[in-house]
Amino acid sequence: MSLELTLGLTLAALLFEAAFGYPSFLLARIGHPVMWIGRLIGWLDRHVNRDAAAPRERRLAGLGALVVIVVASGTAGLLLQGLAMTLPLGVLLAALAGSSLLAQRSLYQFVGAVADGLEVSLEEGRRAVSHIVGRDPDKLDEAGVARAAIESLAENYSDGVVAPALWMAIAGLPGAAIYKGVNTADSMIGHRTARHLHFGWASARFDDLINLPASRLSGALIVVGAVFVRGASPWRAIVAIRRDAGRHRSPNAGWPEAAMAGALGIAIAGPRHYGGTLSVDGLMGAGGRYECTAADIRRALALYRAADAVMVALVAGLALVAWW
Repeated sequence: MSLELTLGLTLAALLFEAAFGYPSFLLARIGHPVMWIGRLIGWLDRHVNRDAAAPRERRLAGLGALVVIVVASGTAGLLLQGLAMTLPLGVLLAALAGSSLLAQRSLYQFVGAVADGLEVSLEEGRRAVSHIVGRDPDKLDEAGVARAAIESLAENYSDGVVAPALWMAIAGLPGAAIYKGVNTADSMIGHRTARHLHFGWASARFDDLINLPASRLSGALIVVGAVFVRGASPWRAIVAIRRDAGRHRSPNAGWPEAAMAGALGIAIAGPRHYGGTLSVDGLMGAGGRYECTAADIRRALALYRAADAVMVALVAGLALVAWW
């Protein structure tokens, strides 16, 4: 696919997903592409990741599994794109398929549900946030629930929206599908547990690599988006990125999280509990207000929508330039 076609495909996919999301009737009947990829990853984990194997053997097995995931995801995206392009309005049909690899609408809905829950009770907030974060919800107070939701919003803006859109713009459906396959593998087997420390190493490192450009772009988009949100500060966002992004335990998540925290004048990340274990991380937006509320979640959602609108406008502008 030429650059003008991949940019047009990406723009249409972004607009389709923002308007309609992933249809619930399709989810009920055929599932979701991430679920299909997850079944493949789960099968590989069960049949290739042997507990009795030496660490080196498990790393090699994990590398082989990553190759299978990349080839399977890329082939599926290539075949689907090729089929769509043989039909009338092929780019729009490919965009409909590509919209399933984006998460603008669902991310807004899930994070918004946390604000709704917190405004009812702490328990409702904990229940809602448990759907989007892996930390122990029972250990979170109201501020902890709000911070967790804002962190998830910032990180998943990069992982679930900007990164697949970027790779779609570069390489069409195959690029976005490969990204989604690797990112799903990282979320399933890229953990530092006894079972996945070695087997998931290749997936985790490759995910870090392919997320690197999107994380930096996400931070920049949040900075620009802050210009259009009352009370948000693009300058504070820049300062927070430069000061705090490198302190995050993830090489990528610190960029959008620091930008979001700095722009809103809050502090997020820091110490968190996962599976009963305390994980100590650097503060994003250090010096900002740590006691966040449901109102801060709604401010973060407004900033998210502004940053996303900037991205859509950027893709539209690049598509027009490419076509011209």
